[in-house]
Amino acid sequence: MTRFMIVGGNPLRGTLRVSGSKNATLPILAASLLHGAPNIIHEVPVLQDVATMCHVLEYLGARVHREGYTIRIDATNIQCLEVGENLMRRMRASNLVLGALLGRFGRVRISYPGGCNIGSRPMNLHLKGLKALGACIEEKFGYINVEASQLTGAEIHLDLPSVGATENIMMAAVLAKGTTIIRNAAREPEIVDLQNFLNRMGARIKGAGTDVIRIEGVKHLDSAEHTVIPDRIEAGTHLVAAAITGGDVTITNVIPEHFEPVLAKLREMEVGVEVGDDQVRVYARGRPRAVDIKTLPYPGFPTDMQPQMMALLALAEGTSVITETIFENRYKHVSELRRMGAEIKVEGQTAIVRGVERFTGAPVEATDLRAGAALVLAGLAAENGTIVEGVEHIDRGYERLEQKYDALGARIMRVHN
Repeated sequence: MTRFMIVGGNPLRGTLRVSGSKNATLPILAASLLHGAPNIIHEVPVLQDVATMCHVLEYLGARVHREGYTIRIDATNIQCLEVGENLMRRMRASNLVLGALLGRFGRVRISYPGGCNIGSRPMNLHLKGLKALGACIEEKFGYINVEASQLTGAEIHLDLPSVGATENIMMAAVLAKGTTIIRNAAREPEIVDLQNFLNRMGARIKGAGTDVIRIEGVKHLDSAEHTVIPDRIEAGTHLVAAAITGGDVTITNVIPEHFEPVLAKLREMEVGVEVGDDQVRVYARGRPRAVDIKTLPYPGFPTDMQPQMMALLALAEGTSVITETIFENRYKHVSELRRMGAEIKVEGQTAIVRGVERFTGAPVEATDLRAGAALVLAGLAAENGTIVEGVEHIDRGYERLEQKYDALGARIMRVHN
């Protein structure tokens, strides 16, 4: 167990470089299984989730070599087409090997995946899409067995724009016979990045970033070299950190269009925002104003930024209303923020946040990745000391968070129990 010890009250000031995107890296690593030639991926963040995915690839027989922020993957000698419970339960994105292994080998067996307990994220959309491509699916004893002698292109309409289902179907369809069309596809930038990587390998995909993706099946794929896009959720988190501490922070290595909904809300809160081509500056202009937020699939306000923004709104002037439409269990951080003095009332999927003038440091516990980030931000703004338990959740998605904030003037220290 690891904890953060934070002494709040210091405005964050300076420049911070954003790491590569976790949610883009994971499907790209999985897609490397689609052929037996080496792939080189740059700007891969050093995160626990990335390490877990690399363990999954190595378990299957791939050779994975990391040097700094570059990973080389050689999936020539895949020895196993099954991923067991121990690996799958560490991280939900482990299920992304499903489409890649099915597309290349015609069969795969995986346990149901784990990950943060923030709500229902069933596999039915993934399996429905693979079945439309011609796969036979058997669910038994907690495992999913998928087989197909020949995947064939199909028109697939997703009931919901699921990111994981869109990615798995894309990876399965690139080697299928004929044309696949995914309608109501997820539109996230990470989907576009996966398309770009697959196309570099020789796939023929277009439409990522819209709700219709068209995939022309090819007979084989080859080596590719790719640089992962910057992490838009990390970027948004740092911007909120600047605002909540009354600081002035410039983040670099970003694509501002990817987190425009966050920037729009910060502007609405009367926080200072200056946007460049690949950098954004956020600076405090007094106490922020209350705003209402409703989480929606991209390009709406991201659910992964809801906890962090709630921490900021808990210190804003006025009353805010937050509506969570994506995950039904994504208010677990509320009780911890209350321990620090926040006034938040939850009614179903709606949270009513009445801003207070200050937080008071307290021992709190991170229950999932983004909740942990929100508690760190609250601790940076709080009077006195805050102890954040459950840092292993934060390490899944933020690289060296305490070192980055320490360089901006925060008093934050990692302590191993």
